[in-house]
Amino acid sequence: MTTTRFIRYEIEPFGVPAFEDNARNRGQAIAGSGADLIGYFAPYEGSATTAYGVYNVESLAAYEAYRARLRGDPLGRENYAFAAKERFIRKESRLFLRLVSTPHAPLVRP
Repeated sequence: MTTTRFIRYEIEPFGVPAFEDNARNRGQAIAGSGADLIGYFAPYEGSATTAYGVYNVESLAAYEAYRARLRGDPLGRENYAFAAKERFIRKESRLFLRLVSTPHAPLVRP
């Protein structure tokens, strides 16, 4: 069963451009390490400090293998170093969810 990982980031209000640069580079490393990247989402309207990253993995075991590959990836290490140096991420929280609403069926009314 595929699981979807949601990462909620609290970022610095003036750190959005750095987050966006990091997300583009991180996206390449993630896809190359075996996860199915849905995308990174930066603030647009509303909160200027909340951003998200979303990707799929086949299982929690596949997630652990992906994390090991990402740690060994030069671009992955470079992205983590950049984020640590620039400090535009205040906090992040991770959550795994599973899709339960498919297949989508037409609404049947009595």
